[in-house]
Amino acid sequence: MVVPSRTPARSPSYLFPCVISLSVISLAALFLDYKVDDFASKTKTLAGHNLEPTPWHPFPQRTFKEESRRSQAYKIVQCTYLTCLSAMNPIPERRRVASPQKVQTCPDFFKSIHKDLEPWAKSRITMRHIMEAKRFAALRILIIRGKLYVDPYYDCVQTRAMFTIWGFLQLLRRYPGMVPDVDIMFDCMDKPVIDKKEHGSFPLPLFRYCTNDANFDIPFPDWSFWGWSEVNLQPWNEEFKDIKHGSQAKSWKEKLPFAYWKGNPDVLSPLRVELMKCNDSKLWGAEILRQNWAEEAKDGFKKSKLSNQCNHRYKIYAEGYAWSVSLKYILSCNSVALIISQQYKDFFSRGLIPKKNYFPIPSADLCRSIKSVVDWGNANPSETENKYHKQTKQTSLTMDRVYDYMLHLITEYSKLLDYKPAPPSSALEACVESLLCLADPKQRQNLEKAAASPSPYPPCTL
Repeated sequence: MVVPSRTPARSPSYLFPCVISLSVISLAALFLDYKVDDFASKTKTLAGHNLEPTPWHPFPQRTFKEESRRSQAYKIVQCTYLTCLSAMNPIPERRRVASPQKVQTCPDFFKSIHKDLEPWAKSRITMRHIMEAKRFAALRILIIRGKLYVDPYYDCVQTRAMFTIWGFLQLLRRYPGMVPDVDIMFDCMDKPVIDKKEHGSFPLPLFRYCTNDANFDIPFPDWSFWGWSEVNLQPWNEEFKDIKHGSQAKSWKEKLPFAYWKGNPDVLSPLRVELMKCNDSKLWGAEILRQNWAEEAKDGFKKSKLSNQCNHRYKIYAEGYAWSVSLKYILSCNSVALIISQQYKDFFSRGLIPKKNYFPIPSADLCRSIKSVVDWGNANPSETENKYHKQTKQTSLTMDRVYDYMLHLITEYSKLLDYKPAPPSSALEACVESLLCLADPKQRQNLEKAAASPSPYPPCTL
């Protein structure tokens, strides 16, 4: 019997093209990943990606917890370049507000706006001023036709940049169509640096969170008004309500008859180091406690809730490396504020009057100075309560006034610009959606809580 020969099996005719196609697709995907990663590695974000810490105030390089380098790259590209485009935010139109009968006069601290901007009243602010100020700035902020653009130069510690920019975005929401075009150099670290002696002939306009008599720096509301995730502080409108509620648990006379301070002395602050020596309620009439934020974070911030720190008749404010965000929280307690020799002022503290809104405490012979005020206050409880305690209460620093201050400052500043602001090619649009995209879950929660809505009333009048 003849055995038929076997023909070798052939591969399907379509297999080779499929292999080629898959190879091409794989190579294309690898090439795309490479290009995305390369592109993302050059993109600076408000979360701190690809940014070095400020050289004038160094801090540890930021690390990120994304699952992989690839996922981080795609997130950077999505949040920075695509989110605002997909959001299609229209240019805001000026909102019609309620009757002028509702207009209020701005608090006294708004008067400092004209003083802060006086150095440029005659010379005006030129592009040269802006470019010179860039040497001291962490980021450049521009508002053009109701849209916000940011050009980051350096990373800011923690989430200061993100929450500060969120504040600008909420101002645009609060007063749609009313915020003028503006070009701002902004530093997000603590100490003012534009020395009046060094820059007297050519003052540089630099926004930051505080100033003093020796510098030209322009104070602006700090990031914590919209929340401070790293230390578990809620946005100001919520934190203020919680503090007021906690402070009302006892009347002033029912509170402990001592001065109280709790904070971090390890911030290159000789004043706070000296203050730690006053921790003796019997000898100095003061309870001074160290705040260890690392340990607090591990314990869920159970012992650092500010609404639980209004149990003393007196609360101490001590500056840190420069000014401290703690002042507004201290003034919100149902206690008498003791402010130790202020060198730095934020935007609202210039409206505080010594011996009316607070007791001034000299830094010399600190413990004895604190004891002297505490002893006098306890010996004269009625006068202390009526004259100082009631005046100390924080009433005018609402978020309405914070946004009003921002609006008036930016408006007056914009009048001084002698050129038409335009975003440089390195600046990118920032919008609500792009910041929420970059934020981690805890940051996002705070940002969303601090969202503003259009004001039904016009801003207060200067």
